[in-house]
Amino acid sequence: MKKRKLSEDDKELWRKVSETTERLNAEPFKPSEPKSSSLPIPKPIKVDAPRIAPFKVGAKAAGRTPGHDLAPSISERVAQQPVKMDHKAYGKMKRGKIMPEGKIDLHGMTMDQAHPALIGFIMRSYGEGKRLVLVITGKGKSKQDDGPIPVRRGVLKHQVPQWLQMAPVAPVVLQVSEAHLRHGGTGAYYVYLRRPR
Repeated sequence: MKKRKLSEDDKELWRKVSETTERLNAEPFKPSEPKSSSLPIPKPIKVDAPRIAPFKVGAKAAGRTPGHDLAPSISERVAQQPVKMDHKAYGKMKRGKIMPEGKIDLHGMTMDQAHPALIGFIMRSYGEGKRLVLVITGKGKSKQDDGPIPVRRGVLKHQVPQWLQMAPVAPVVLQVSEAHLRHGGTGAYYVYLRRPR
């Protein structure tokens, strides 16, 4: 686009307009100078970069690399719980030699449905004098694409051990352990209850 030159009429009109205007600020604009502070200017902190030890091509690495810091899986956390029951009975239970006296299947329930069902089942089982019960949670649905951030499978599988450590069932639960393969494997828990008083 070409710039249009001002005609003589335009120039005359501009002169008349500029004569009738007044300047808002009589003083010309000056940028304000930064205020000087009485504080001293901080000196830069010198950080020593880590030194790399000398090495030769083909030499072995000096030490082990640090491992990952991911939280252990729910199976590992449940397995690391101290054994509070009789060790002989615990061994039989882990091998699937003791038959559960009752079971509840939480498969397909939401957390809001599963929590009261589990609490009611555990308290009824304790009241009836049962010692070993089976809680089936399922392994959880697997997704095709987990994306760059891994998401743990099985909401109920993760919640049930926590619920069993909270009131009102914590005083009646003696041991929680993953079930043997014949009773559901990683998709179920053995819950060993205390003797009723």
